[in-house]
Amino acid sequence: MQAVEPSTPTTVFPNLSVASQAAIQRFVSHSPEQPDLTPFPKSKLAAVLVLLFEEAGELRVLLTTRSKDLRTHPGQTALPGGRVDESDITVIQTAYREAHEEVGLPLNCPDIHFLGTLRPFISLHRMVVTPVVALLTKPSIIFSLQASEDEVAQIFSHPLEAILNPTLAHKEPLVPSNTEDWIYDAEYHSTTDSTVAILNDTNYRMHRFRSCATPIKGLTADILIHIAEIAFDRPTEYDRWAEGQPRHFTTTIQSLTLA
Repeated sequence: MQAVEPSTPTTVFPNLSVASQAAIQRFVSHSPEQPDLTPFPKSKLAAVLVLLFEEAGELRVLLTTRSKDLRTHPGQTALPGGRVDESDITVIQTAYREAHEEVGLPLNCPDIHFLGTLRPFISLHRMVVTPVVALLTKPSIIFSLQASEDEVAQIFSHPLEAILNPTLAHKEPLVPSNTEDWIYDAEYHSTTDSTVAILNDTNYRMHRFRSCATPIKGLTADILIHIAEIAFDRPTEYDRWAEGQPRHFTTTIQSLTLA
C-alpha cells in the first residue's frame, strides 16, 4: 500500500468549512522534527492513526475504547494503531493496517487523505510511537465501521478543538459524572502530576478529558493536544506542562535505553 502525498486542502477539500480548511492547511504546512528511527528495532516502533473528519462544521477525531481483555491498557481510550510489523514498509502503512484491523476502516480508500506525520512520542512501555494524520472526506464511512471483538469495545469521536478548550465538550453527550467513566471532580478536564522513570525521573502531567465514552488521557491526550495546537494555531486554555517536563522527543530519545 502506497502512502498518499499531502495535498492542498483549499483545492482538494472544497466541502470543508472555512475554519476546517484553515486548520487542515496549517497541519499540512507543519514541518515537524523527524529524528532518525533506524537504530530502533521494529519491535520498539509503533504508529497510530489520527483520523479527522468534519461534522456540523467542526473537525472531530476517531477514537476507540480498548477491550478490557487486552494485556496492555485494557478499557482505555486509544487511537487506532499498534506495533510495526516486519512486513510493514512504513509507519504510515502500520497505522492504516491497524485501523483496518481494529475498526474496519477501508484500505486504499479514495476518501481518506494522508496529511502527514508528527514527531514521535515515547510511551510508558518504551515504545516509539509515530502519529499518522489523515482526513476522511466521506464522514458516512464512520457509521459503517465495526469494532474488532478481540481488541475494541467501542468506537466514538470527539471534537478536536475541545482538546484545547475542554468546555467546548459541553454540547457532547458526555458520560455521567461520578461513574466509572468519569470519576474526577473536574467537569471536563482533569490533571495529575507525577514523576516518570523513562523521563529521567522528571515530572509528567497526565491530562484527562471527559468524553461520550471513556476518558481521553495519557499518550492519546498528549498526541491530540499537539495536533490541536498545530491545527488551531493557539495553545491550550489550561496549563499544559508540569514543572520540568521534557517537551520534545529529542530530549528523551538520547537517554532512552531499549532492551
